[in-house]
Amino acid sequence: MKLQHYLGGLEDLGPIDFERRVFVQDWEQRIFGIHVAMMGLSGHLDQALPKYPIDDVPTTFASTWTWADLRKGAEAMNPFAYFQYRYYEKWLGGITGFLVSKGYVSDEELEGKVGAYLADPGQPLPEGGDTAIDDQVIRYLRQGDSPRRGPADPKFSVGDRVTVTNVPATDHTRLPGFLRGRTGTVERVFEGNYAYFCDTDDGLGPPMPVYAVGFDPADIWGGMAESGSTIYGELYEVYLTPEAKEQT
Repeated sequence: MKLQHYLGGLEDLGPIDFERRVFVQDWEQRIFGIHVAMMGLSGHLDQALPKYPIDDVPTTFASTWTWADLRKGAEAMNPFAYFQYRYYEKWLGGITGFLVSKGYVSDEELEGKVGAYLADPGQPLPEGGDTAIDDQVIRYLRQGDSPRRGPADPKFSVGDRVTVTNVPATDHTRLPGFLRGRTGTVERVFEGNYAYFCDTDDGLGPPMPVYAVGFDPADIWGGMAESGSTIYGELYEVYLTPEAKEQT
């Protein structure tokens, strides 16, 4: 993941405010609901498990929207903006950018709606809609979809020593930055191959095995590491190679 999106292992980030509320403001619940609705109407669901008859749902949303697309929006932000905004403000920016890029709303329409809201924040929300769309979104909210596909066909086994690749940064990745180039031991091979409903430039997309790999903290942080512990990473196979004799 890019620096601003995966902060694990970084030092001197300052005091951390652990916000324990899921939603701090009412509008955050609405953003979460919009995200769920977009996922529940996403075009990829005709290939998901369980399969959804998404083509029969009378919706004008004709795009694929997954967690990966949401993460892309956050990872594409300017790092200074990323640290400036709250969690759901990043969601708002990513979703808005996606809808504008796909032509569901124009910049001018969006600006007009924002102006109308600021002029009268208490105006009621639109009502109505097709119950078939509501039913699909509620079904998805309850059942979700699984990326697991078939039995696993792993290249590595428990006990194998593997080195994490150092692939170039792309618009989205699931590789923690602090594990790049590090060598660890496969502790578990997860059951089944796992698809990623978004093709990335670093190899994600088609179903592949996923591993739990254990690392010695001293190999990651040197003398600053705490002894007697293990760092675990759940990593897609595309990010692993047999143990490298030399690390750079």
